[in-house]
Amino acid sequence: MIAKTFSGAVTGLDALTVEVQCDLSRGLPGFKIVGLPEKEVKESRDRIKSAIANSGFDFPMKKIVANLAPADIKKKGVGLDLPIACTILQSDEQIKGSALDDKLLVGELSLDGELRPVSGVLPTVVAAGEDPNIEEILVPRGNAKEASIVDSVDVYPMSHLREVVNFLNGERRTTTPYSFRHGESEGPRARKYTRDFQDVKGQEGAKRALEIAAAGGHNVLMSGPPGSGKSMLAKRLPTILPPLTFRESVEVTKIYSIIGGLEEDDPLIMRRKVRSPHHTISYAGMVGGGHGNPSPGEISLGHNGVLFLDEFPEFSKQVLETLRQPMEDGLITISRAAGSYTFPANFTLVAAMNPCPCGYLGDPVKTCTCTPSEIRRYRKKISGPLLDRIDIYVEVQRLETDEILNRGEGARSEEIRSRVTLARDQQTARFPVEGFTNSQMTAKQVEQHCQVTGRPRDLLENAITHFGLSARAYHKILKISRTIADLDQSDKISPVHISEAIQYRSTREKFLLEEGV
Repeated sequence: MIAKTFSGAVTGLDALTVEVQCDLSRGLPGFKIVGLPEKEVKESRDRIKSAIANSGFDFPMKKIVANLAPADIKKKGVGLDLPIACTILQSDEQIKGSALDDKLLVGELSLDGELRPVSGVLPTVVAAGEDPNIEEILVPRGNAKEASIVDSVDVYPMSHLREVVNFLNGERRTTTPYSFRHGESEGPRARKYTRDFQDVKGQEGAKRALEIAAAGGHNVLMSGPPGSGKSMLAKRLPTILPPLTFRESVEVTKIYSIIGGLEEDDPLIMRRKVRSPHHTISYAGMVGGGHGNPSPGEISLGHNGVLFLDEFPEFSKQVLETLRQPMEDGLITISRAAGSYTFPANFTLVAAMNPCPCGYLGDPVKTCTCTPSEIRRYRKKISGPLLDRIDIYVEVQRLETDEILNRGEGARSEEIRSRVTLARDQQTARFPVEGFTNSQMTAKQVEQHCQVTGRPRDLLENAITHFGLSARAYHKILKISRTIADLDQSDKISPVHISEAIQYRSTREKFLLEEGV
């Protein structure tokens, strides 16, 4: 008798619905798994055999062949333990009739039959929700909340192989589908942060620049001496970002589900993530990779959040150049012999660096000890095309004595976030289908939504002539101006908005000129 059921295999960010087939036949006793299983899937044979025996069932002493279809795609992960075990039991008539036909099963089996949670459940359930042949999903109890985020199919949490078999045989059909209420995952603590912009003394110009970056999704580069507050500011940027929409939450949760980075009690990620990899990170660590199907790297883990790169020029050139495609397209593509995998990578880049190797170029207190050639080499580590993709440049100066000693409090993150949220609401209304921020506008959309005439246009013409700006720089100034206008709740871009946007770009030109000191 051939038994069939469904499971899932993660490929990139998404999952493929796998049909698990099992056949028991006469011949020498043996157990073989076919259908391009990876090593961890092949090792499941011993786990399954022990789990079945230790759960009180008979392991059939026959020739057993389990097939994972489609057979031309590699299957990895331990989530196939449960469906293979159940198809074996159904083939041996220990599970009744066609109980497995409309179900998807996923879970790792321990040797005593206990079900252990696995990674990648959410992409698997999303794929199952689009398959008309699947009506019910059985998952380990530790994955129940994560799986029930998708409400188009019924999810049943299970703790043991014995419980699964009893359920399939109809002995405990009083079990009801697990229900997860969206928005209760992190509840009140979703907006509680341990950091606050109020903690940062002075640096009002840098705070303003980060507020604009948060409102429009613009990339930022901060340059200043050690101890001026660059890292402190960057780590507080998530506290002023608007909350994730449900669609964004699911996108981010899928990424963290693949790497097993979800909490059992709070599976739906509601906060925007901030990733801050060390400058020694490898190419694969930044982009993603690994054996077989690649896993997402730091670029994708910062999706819909912040990617903070401290000591920006200290990253390897190969790693920095990988940022160019995702900064432009919001996606990162990883090519392997078996195929190409695309991960989302729509992050806000916040980079921080010293103005020179010693850190004190232009500092009014400490003297720079670097030679001009050392400064040029240090700056040249960041390529021109990468710099051109950064929207806002900010000089973070050393704090004055009275600023350090002053106990006055600046604006709180909550106040800034309310302004940022209002600006984002305007962008949502402007791009209801795309869900864009201003930084993602195409050239055509810039011409449509960032029209300037009269005095604003004259300011732009002078800036293009004076700084020799490229077409990309021109568009970036318009995008930043549109964001500043949104923060002011203004429909039109005024000269004030253009002037402030040009200021952030002129800082970049000063940065490039200092290479020749």
